[in-house]
Amino acid sequence: MGFIDAVRSPGAKAYLGRVLAASLVAGGLLSGVAHAGPTLDKITQRGSIKAGVGTTPGFFSPDSQGRWQGFFIDIGRAISITTLGDPEKIEFTVSSPQQRLPALQAGEFDILLSGVTVTITRAFQLGFHFGPTVFYDGQGLLVRKDLGVTKAADLDGATIGVQSGTTGELNIADFFRKTGHSFKALTIEDTRQFIGALEEGRVDAITQDSSDLVGKLRQIKNPENYIVLPERLSKEPLAPAIAGGDDRWLEIVNWSVYALIQAEEWGINSQNVDTFLDSQDPAIRRFLGADPSLAQAIGLDPKWAYNIVKKVGNYGELFDRHLKPLGWERGLNNLWSNGGLLYSPPFR
Repeated sequence: MGFIDAVRSPGAKAYLGRVLAASLVAGGLLSGVAHAGPTLDKITQRGSIKAGVGTTPGFFSPDSQGRWQGFFIDIGRAISITTLGDPEKIEFTVSSPQQRLPALQAGEFDILLSGVTVTITRAFQLGFHFGPTVFYDGQGLLVRKDLGVTKAADLDGATIGVQSGTTGELNIADFFRKTGHSFKALTIEDTRQFIGALEEGRVDAITQDSSDLVGKLRQIKNPENYIVLPERLSKEPLAPAIAGGDDRWLEIVNWSVYALIQAEEWGINSQNVDTFLDSQDPAIRRFLGADPSLAQAIGLDPKWAYNIVKKVGNYGELFDRHLKPLGWERGLNNLWSNGGLLYSPPFR
């Protein structure tokens, strides 16, 4: 049972009514209530979530049977559990960097899980809302080893492939302007053409988020002849993106991600989650629904977080399952308690 089923139950409706009435008496305002909006209404009527994704191995790609797999895919399944009580009630559709934001604005997707960078213009000018950062990335450069370069500044005068419609197009121009060097940009719309441009010698390097470049390196014919330079040219916090105007949908996205992070912090994973149901820690009991009071107060199935961990895993499991095999280290994408940036607000 997900959020939609939970709020339909008579007990939940009565409980929510009492909570709302009490909050109105105490505060006299409706502004603090997260209202369901058009996106969540569409999801309810449709019975599934429509998600836009990319094609980078490890993050999102179909397996030999056509079933989608990847880090962002499993985050989508976690959100589907909270919303509809089922990890499979989400449809994944590939959308290019040029198409994905207009498609979200047009209502073709309920959410983008395609590695969207959080920026101020996307929030203010385009009206998008972002969930928590799920992957701290940075723009990198994939170059031919025979160039003998060790840092971006060594590419003075080089031809660099950039993808239109991305923050990378602006970041690389800013970098060379700032350092007083020059480069020639070859704009490529289709990300699949990046590898060909590099292999054919039409460009000396290509630039994208390092997460994309690691995937490209695995797809190139002779990967030993290329290297991803160690420096990062920008901050690229990647987060789920949704259209504005639906507070409840935003909070469902937020707390589904936080559940993945909090579970890892408590050492709760898909293999041992059942053993925590007998925990005497009141916070863990609320989190897993052994004490249903928290979930009832916010209108969710008491087992929503338990089901996320049981069926999808915690954040570390997602990382180890999909990204560690590609050579990724946790780095900034580690828990705050382990020197990273991942941090969940309290579940209370």
